[in-house]
Amino acid sequence: MISYLFTMHKSDTDLIYSSPKAQVKDFAFDAQVVEVFPDMISRSVPGYNTIIDTIGLLSQRFVQKSTSVYDLGCSLGAATLAMRKRITASDCKIIAVDNSSAMVERCKMHIQAFKGNTPVDVIEGDIQKIAINNASMVVLNFTLQFIDKAERAKLINNIASGINTGGILVISEKISHGDLIIDEHLIDLHHNFKRANGYSELEVAQKRTALENVMKTDSVEQHIKRLTEAGFSHVSPWFQCFNFISFIAIK
Repeated sequence: MISYLFTMHKSDTDLIYSSPKAQVKDFAFDAQVVEVFPDMISRSVPGYNTIIDTIGLLSQRFVQKSTSVYDLGCSLGAATLAMRKRITASDCKIIAVDNSSAMVERCKMHIQAFKGNTPVDVIEGDIQKIAINNASMVVLNFTLQFIDKAERAKLINNIASGINTGGILVISEKISHGDLIIDEHLIDLHHNFKRANGYSELEVAQKRTALENVMKTDSVEQHIKRLTEAGFSHVSPWFQCFNFISFIAIK
């Protein structure tokens, strides 16, 4: 099986928050993050490989002949590669979009390194301004959580309008809960997961501070309500580990 986290080297280890910082800046998908992103996400997001592999399996099931597939917030292209490996329908195209120039540059290299039958266009752009047309599958893999809350419904509505009947949207997100006790326990379990993967207390604390202003989470109920109101007829979580979840929404 192809590793969609790509080949790691010692220099690619995530050490961004390993030293004390006088001021922790807001998290950004810049060149520094790009260099260590595969290590960062595999050590930070429980079940990430399972989500990526399943996105590939879903593409085999849902992508139809002569349609488009969108990977919105594609980062280094892991979901794109998983789909390209599994798509069997002919005359399809994957459109991978990210607003980070550093991510797009590295993503193009990864796409070129893993050959496949389905062509891929990697675009640097704002996913909120991308027109979705004739889509049989759209992926938002840990992307919506970085969009302003007031703009999320508009984005989902835009995606829904461009997905063909029977098409699928996959959304993976970090979530919050109305139950503060549950929230506290799941956050603690997630932090334990990161510690078990080698992150120090300092790294866990500084990364949390860096994300506070840029990643605003929704509840399961908010996600389902937004998807249903956008016109998706069948909506359900299919994966959850701690406070990380993935939904499928079929039009």
